[in-house]
Amino acid sequence: MGIFSKLVKTTVAGSVASVGVFWGATRNDIFQHMDASDPIFQSALFNKWNPNRNPTLHDVCGRQMPLDKIQPSLVEEKGKLVEAFCAGVWGGLGYIPQRAYLDRKYRGPETASHLWDRSDLLSNTYEVGTIVTDHFEVVEKTEDRIVVRCGDTPRNPDVRASDGLFEIAAVVKKEQNVAEFSLKSCFYQGAGKAEAPPMDDKIAWAHRQYTKLLLETAVLKKCVK
Repeated sequence: MGIFSKLVKTTVAGSVASVGVFWGATRNDIFQHMDASDPIFQSALFNKWNPNRNPTLHDVCGRQMPLDKIQPSLVEEKGKLVEAFCAGVWGGLGYIPQRAYLDRKYRGPETASHLWDRSDLLSNTYEVGTIVTDHFEVVEKTEDRIVVRCGDTPRNPDVRASDGLFEIAAVVKKEQNVAEFSLKSCFYQGAGKAEAPPMDDKIAWAHRQYTKLLLETAVLKKCVK
């Protein structure tokens, strides 16, 4: 997970430094229990790209928000809230440092069809096949979740040494009068046999802080009134 480690370190350092209220702003973002029964581990995509069932680093971070704080149009039409949330993840403030890093390294003629500019990231609906900054490819989409593959360039479609699935979910719960947002990560070594998860404790901690930052800035950018 060399590239991911570099991206996490660079992005967290830059983002936290520029967001002085980071801890207070993300106080409502809570990591929840995620075990082997989670659907992501039973999915065809996970089994295809982690054929040896190598150890994973996985987590899910979520938060709730009252529906009266959400843009009404996103609640009224099914599927719109998750599209807006996904657009906020990639077009929000949290992703700016990582986007800049990937832009410098990988933007060019071969990746011209990918989403790079913030305006495009904020307006896209993220259909299956959409590629974000030569690193994230939408591989599944439903009314309340969008799953992207990560860990390496989408130009490498095979089983990879560095791989992962990242689920962006937004569920409207009218009976509880809340919208529930979550970001779920599952990283692994796909090629070959691994004995340990792909990140050490320090990188895993940095990843969790980055997840909270992405979640909070996405909700604020695209989902609230």
